Amino acid sequence: MSDHTAETGKSVFTLFNLVAGIIVVMGLILTFLRFTGGLSTVTNLSDYNPWGIWIGFDLLTGVALAAGGYVTSAAVYIFGMKKYHSAVRPAVLTGFLGYALVVLALNYDVGRPWRLPYPFIMQQGTTSLLFEVAACVALYLSVLFLEYSPAALEWLGLKRARNLAIKLTMALTFFGVILSTLHQSSLGALYLIAPSKLHPLWYSTYLPVYFFVSSIIAGISMVLFESTLSHRYFKDKMSRTYLDEHNPVTLGFGKAASYVLAGYFIIKIIGISVDNNWHLLGTGYGVWFLVELLGFVALPCFLYAVGVREKNLLLIRCTAVWTVLGVVLNRLNVSLIAFNYHLPSTERYVPHWMEVGITLFIVTLGVLAFRFIVTRMPIFYEHPDYEDAH
Repeated sequence: MSDHTAETGKSVFTLFNLVAGIIVVMGLILTFLRFTGGLSTVTNLSDYNPWGIWIGFDLLTGVALAAGGYVTSAAVYIFGMKKYHSAVRPAVLTGFLGYALVVLALNYDVGRPWRLPYPFIMQQGTTSLLFEVAACVALYLSVLFLEYSPAALEWLGLKRARNLAIKLTMALTFFGVILSTLHQSSLGALYLIAPSKLHPLWYSTYLPVYFFVSSIIAGISMVLFESTLSHRYFKDKMSRTYLDEHNPVTLGFGKAASYVLAGYFIIKIIGISVDNNWHLLGTGYGVWFLVELLGFVALPCFLYAVGVREKNLLLIRCTAVWTVLGVVLNRLNVSLIAFNYHLPSTERYVPHWMEVGITLFIVTLGVLAFRFIVTRMPIFYEHPDYEDAH
């Protein structure tokens, strides 16, 4: 940060740095309280509600929003859509940081970070969905690190290691898609064991399919969201090629998001029909379900389509933000809002402000890490020594 400040001549005491500094200091204090005083010190978790916002948002939502890495890599390297190549490195970096922060957040929920490898070494519960999710997330985090590594190796000047990492690109892409398909769907399958706790409108045997398809939507929309913010705040770090491809990438990804949202809407309707839950749409939870389905699935599907047809880039980018919020809403509905719906309000889980503070701390760390990397490493431009490599 100091090097970047010296280069640009800007003061380190900006509003962003001050706010981020306050959040980081608060987060470190809350982290100390969590690991010295236990869960009860900083959370409202209970036997009725053992999974709170750290699972509902930090894990379920975080994994979904980090899906842009495998979606973009698959589009470019497997399906041959080379015109979107400029989006790969930012998407992979966002995915890598997203999964790294998911693992960090799990340490707060589980505690005892040194025990993370325990299931793989001492107790191989291979029939457990949690084991499968843990194994796939750990492996995919490693894959994302290797996919991201060429940018870091170019920055460090390690040409031989960089060339070796590039040769692994196709294999890593295939492996990443397989792992993502497994754990994205398995996160939904976790809730199949709780039919009496999750409201029938959200509970479905199609939950694994819902989670996987919606992760594709989240990944595409997050790439659009990230590229919009990057174009605003890191434009000086972008090459002419990246800037020229920015608008075509937005149109292409908007079109893809519209198609996938349409398919997702259809399978959600099929799920209601198969379970014959039409009568529940007239209840209070039914109205809230329709808000999610119509307001955050059907509406963005339509807006994406209109944006692409009219080549309205602003509409597409605004729709991406709305869609990201919709994915967040869906994950919170499944894990928190529609979960334990039968309990009285006095026993329902409401996050403690310290839980929210730690989540905000983790998100801030991700933003700071992203800014540190893109201002130093060749993420938005080709390194001068490798401009002809692609």
